[in-house]
Amino acid sequence: MFDAIVRADRLQATLDSVGVLVEECKIHLDESGVEIRAVDPANVGMVDLSLDEAAFESYQADGGLIGVNLTRLADIAGMADSDQLVHLELDEETRKLHISIDGLEYTLALIDPESIREEPDLPDLDLPATVVIEGRDIDRAVTAADMVSDHIELGVDEDGRLFYVSAAGDTDDVHLELDDDDLVDLVAGPAASLFSLDYLQDMDRAIPKDAEVTLELGEEFPMKLHFDIAEGKGAATYMLAPRIQSN
Repeated sequence: MFDAIVRADRLQATLDSVGVLVEECKIHLDESGVEIRAVDPANVGMVDLSLDEAAFESYQADGGLIGVNLTRLADIAGMADSDQLVHLELDEETRKLHISIDGLEYTLALIDPESIREEPDLPDLDLPATVVIEGRDIDRAVTAADMVSDHIELGVDEDGRLFYVSAAGDTDDVHLELDDDDLVDLVAGPAASLFSLDYLQDMDRAIPKDAEVTLELGEEFPMKLHFDIAEGKGAATYMLAPRIQSN
């Protein structure tokens, strides 16, 4: 059983946060809210997302599991204005999702959850460096790096006073440094890892520019990236595997 009403902008932000990595996913409809975990086909990027019951205008669920095509659901949600309400109701007999938006009725065929890729375990990594940064600064760094390369290095300098972003191309380089005055917080530790810029660009598109984003980093370790959605009534965590540099 699932019957919920949610603002269109909150639904769209949730779908976008997952849809940057996968086209379909399993959605857990728990009594306390919605949970999604998925990994991209190449096992490079992972998303773990929750949207609390409080993020909805009304919410009823009893612990069901559905599989959805994120692209189709996002297209439907995109037909609503950001402040309009979207009514979602699961028909358990037909296994279809009924969607109502201001007189528009849409019936979405669901996917058998068993046919969707297995959900990953979230690795328990104790990463030495933590950087809390504004979403707009991540966007600035990613945009600059994209001008010269398809890879981006994120790290903390040896003195532990700076978070840096570097990208090296065939002819041009980009280097950005942010210190205590630029960051919300910095817990220094040994950190320097190279990542695929394509994946980080996809994640960046889902990060609100005014969000406080927590990055957890190590040396040639996956990065964990956390931020709130739905005015703090939901949360998203990305993990991104590094590109190991050969000596």
